[in-house]
Amino acid sequence: MKLNHLLTADMIVPELTGATREEVLQEMVDWLTQEKSINRKGKELLEKLIQREKLGSTAIGEGVAVPHCKIKGLEQPLVLLGISRKGVDFQAVDQKPVYLFFLVVSPPENPSINLQILAAIAHLVRESKGLVKKILQAKSNQEILKVIREEEEKVSEE
Repeated sequence: MKLNHLLTADMIVPELTGATREEVLQEMVDWLTQEKSINRKGKELLEKLIQREKLGSTAIGEGVAVPHCKIKGLEQPLVLLGISRKGVDFQAVDQKPVYLFFLVVSPPENPSINLQILAAIAHLVRESKGLVKKILQAKSNQEILKVIREEEEKVSEE
């Protein structure tokens, strides 16, 4: 599973302004409800994401978090990348701020797709050297997609 096949330029929030975990999640849910017409599910989505965070932070270290949940009524999984240039305390395992938020929302009818996406993100973060820095330096959503595609190609060759 390739992340660059799931992520599109309109699903990148280049400047998250939230300073807290809840603000960042709200901002990404707001973006999704505008971009993907899931506005009737926005409140449910936010509640599920916050519930998931209460179980344990989805920040996986290296400046990355992967908030995720399942929502009924989706035909395909949605992946949104939110970028915070100043970083947010997301209670990461390494205690460092989070700059990249890969929000994954998938249909409950296909649990394996959710796991495949989460595994692809974790693999990319673990194997890519300087992913966060490269994405933060990118000047446009197209450049961000190019960085992700190039990094995925590098880690799959190794």
